[in-house]
Amino acid sequence: MVSQKEDKTSSVQQLIANSRNQKTKKIVEKAMPALLFSAAIISILTTFGIVFTLIFETFEFFKRVSITDFLFGTKWLPFSGNEPLFGILPLIAGTLKVTLIAVVVAVPFGIASAIYLSEYASEKTRRTVKPILEVLAGVPTIVYGFFALTFVTPVLQEIVPGLKLFNALSPGIVVGIMILPMITSLSEDAMSSVPNSMREGALALGATKFEVAIKVVLPAALSGIVASVVLAISRAIGETMIVSLAGGSTPKFDLSVTDSIQTMTAYIVQVSTGDAGYGTTIYYSIYSVGFTLFIFTLVMNLLAHYISKRFREVY
Repeated sequence: MVSQKEDKTSSVQQLIANSRNQKTKKIVEKAMPALLFSAAIISILTTFGIVFTLIFETFEFFKRVSITDFLFGTKWLPFSGNEPLFGILPLIAGTLKVTLIAVVVAVPFGIASAIYLSEYASEKTRRTVKPILEVLAGVPTIVYGFFALTFVTPVLQEIVPGLKLFNALSPGIVVGIMILPMITSLSEDAMSSVPNSMREGALALGATKFEVAIKVVLPAALSGIVASVVLAISRAIGETMIVSLAGGSTPKFDLSVTDSIQTMTAYIVQVSTGDAGYGTTIYYSIYSVGFTLFIFTLVMNLLAHYISKRFREVY
């Protein structure tokens, strides 16, 4: 009798505990969607806040400076006392110089590294080399900047005659090194997702391993590779510290890569350090430059999304 009473008591206690657990689970299930929705809303509102701030302050700048002069002017002299000039083309030219050099450095080496890791490297080698490459992505950009200024530039001055201390070539190369892990990692992931049956079929038809990599795997993973390159270009356009330290602060609208330049991000850094007072035209100019930079990176990200979606392979 005593044991039966104890069994009934324990079963009642278990029912009560299970009921409480069920109530707790129901509360959590109801609360989690609201919590996750709040997190998503905060992210969206933050993005809109940044965009609206850029737009509002940029409009304030264009109340003082003609938008035609800004978009098509070939001289950027905001600190000229007599007649300041705000033509954005020299800053865009400096940004594109660094970006193009970075692309020339990063794309061939990045894709070649991805092909090696995906098609030739053993599993042990892949697990060792890929994390080492990805470590480069975690190096602070200011370290890359000092590396460009104190090591790469002196080496290049021994090779390239007339290369100035501040130039476009050195930061362009180092930015290329910085974005190389992004291209390598994303491209290798895209190549690894190609089914082995495609490789085996090509090998069965008599193709060499190199032909399989170039003519089968590379075209099959093209959407992911192109998307990685576009994202890397977007990262290069927005780079700040490397070009600020090694590129200089002389905006020029020309094709020279051996002279001092100034990029859009480098100008924002220059003004943000206190060279302009709040409410001045120079102060508002950093928002107009930032908005231009935002348009560049937005276009690149939309392009990467379109390419990835449009040319995605379905296996």
